[in-house]
Amino acid sequence: MFDFVRKHTRLLQLLLLILILPSFVVFGIQGYSKFSGDEGIVAKVGKQAITQAEWDNAHRSQVERIRAQQPNVDARLFDTPEARRQSLDALVRQYVLAEAAADQNLAVSDNRLLRQFTTDPRFAGLFNPDGSFNKGLLEARGMTPNQFVAAVRQEMVLGQVLGAVQATGQTSSLSNRQAVDALFQVREVQWTQFEPKQYAGQLNPTPEQLQAAYKDPANAAWLTSAEKADVQYLVLDIDTLKQRVSVSEDDLRRSYKENEARFSTPEERRASHILVKVDASASAEQKKAARAKAEGLLAQLRQNPAQFAELARKNSDDPGSAVNGGDLDFFGRGAMVKAFDETAFKLKKGELSGLVETEYGFHIIQLTDIRGGGTQPFEAVRAQIEDEARKQLAQRQFAEAAERFTNGVYEQSDSLQPVANELKLPLQSMNGVLHVPGDKDQGPLGNRRLLDALFDANNRAKARNTEAIEVGPNKLVSARIVKYSPAALRAFDEVKDELRTRWVATAAAKAARADAEKKLAEWQAAPDKAELPAAVKMSRKTMFSQPPLVLDAALRVPEKQLPGWTLVELGNGSVAVLKVIKVLPVDISEQELKETQNQFGSYWGRAEAEAYYQALKRKYKVQYLHEGKKVMDAQKSASAS
Repeated sequence: MFDFVRKHTRLLQLLLLILILPSFVVFGIQGYSKFSGDEGIVAKVGKQAITQAEWDNAHRSQVERIRAQQPNVDARLFDTPEARRQSLDALVRQYVLAEAAADQNLAVSDNRLLRQFTTDPRFAGLFNPDGSFNKGLLEARGMTPNQFVAAVRQEMVLGQVLGAVQATGQTSSLSNRQAVDALFQVREVQWTQFEPKQYAGQLNPTPEQLQAAYKDPANAAWLTSAEKADVQYLVLDIDTLKQRVSVSEDDLRRSYKENEARFSTPEERRASHILVKVDASASAEQKKAARAKAEGLLAQLRQNPAQFAELARKNSDDPGSAVNGGDLDFFGRGAMVKAFDETAFKLKKGELSGLVETEYGFHIIQLTDIRGGGTQPFEAVRAQIEDEARKQLAQRQFAEAAERFTNGVYEQSDSLQPVANELKLPLQSMNGVLHVPGDKDQGPLGNRRLLDALFDANNRAKARNTEAIEVGPNKLVSARIVKYSPAALRAFDEVKDELRTRWVATAAAKAARADAEKKLAEWQAAPDKAELPAAVKMSRKTMFSQPPLVLDAALRVPEKQLPGWTLVELGNGSVAVLKVIKVLPVDISEQELKETQNQFGSYWGRAEAEAYYQALKRKYKVQYLHEGKKVMDAQKSASAS
């Protein structure tokens, strides 16, 4: 059957075209599309639909960005409902802000875009020394220069929607003081802790109690061994293909010549200048006088260039450089205004310019140093060029290899060996692969989709290959189970010691709480008999002096009920009893007040921007559908619990 399909591909395509074409003729393209309904749509923003494919691409891009910034990050973090929800949220946010930007006629001028490119350090590495885009780096990102410019412009436009709202965040001195008083309130507290270990030594379970714990359904989860399997698997990725391709020496040298600018250090120049300032509104007489002054200084310098620094300190109208004898330090091409830049990059080291007129006035320039401008030799960058060439060739081969890999593991589903032989891939194995890995590092076998397919009842029973599953960018995996071990209740003798440890821990925690509740009742009835340590001061300003849960509990007791008592669980079975005595005056300096006002203003601005965004979501009627709705509903359920 598969041989027939491969040999008659064009015939089948023609047959499909004959079957589909009449449908378009009868119903029209729009009518035909109605049959698909909203399948494959995960969200809507107004009339704009977000498809599953868009979501998948956005999630993949987000993962790649994070991996680029944090190469050692655990890949399993990306394969969770929460990670998927975040990528969908970000995609919906872009659509909402794009709708708002269009309604508000927001735009970014070319000048502002250029300023962003020259000032934002994120973009520094994307340009060649001559100011043009490094097309090689952009191609590695899958973008052309025009696409990149459009993406940055869009990012800046969308930023304007919420940026203006966020910038308005501010608070008054009175509201700030009230917030500070509430935030940094100081309370005098006595407290003591009841820990399970104080009671554990008195506890010794009987055999009957251990048997009861063994049979308790509440313990079934940890008493049951995990579902696992011994697995064979194949991995196809760019790195594997990269090792096989070869690049000739001639091709490497040709690539070096074509991209020589990439391996050059941009030339920088160091200059000193004397500025005789002329305002744009100056009269003809004032300009004439300024020129005469500049010509006089130039004449002195031509007689004795060594006095440049002294004359600059006394005569230059540029206060920033005058104190340094006119020194401007090193600068690259294009950093100065055009006339100044052109002159500086024509001078020889130590040479003095004539008068250079710019919008600031008249300059006299002395070039003091030159650095950079050299090109690394081929031998120094050969390994880099070869690696890039191998990667490009591997990327071109990957699409074809991926198709053969995908077809092969499906068509010969009872073994991975034929595909391994065909594509020259190592057949790998791993024992004890868990269906739910938890903290266990299973490498490529930690992917949720791959594990679900691997442990699928049909695949498991027939030891079939899984389909080819993408577990990372340009990385496909197929796996099959060699030996399967189902989840099963472990024998009593195997878990007896662990049962005893857990039983003692649980009983000790109950004893600690019971004692704490008893003491709390006694001390509330007779405060003078309370056995508590000396009082301490608690505040968020000194939050690391006490356990966070103790501090939080102490601050939650209503001020009107002071002195008041409370009990708080500290985790791991520990319990604390607190007596909150009174509120003390807040000690905060004027400088701290000023700093907090700036912080509160920033927080307020962010809150306003987020509230505005939520209003925009309602305005543009954001809806979540199908898989998108499932992810959002799961998040709501998790938050509620």
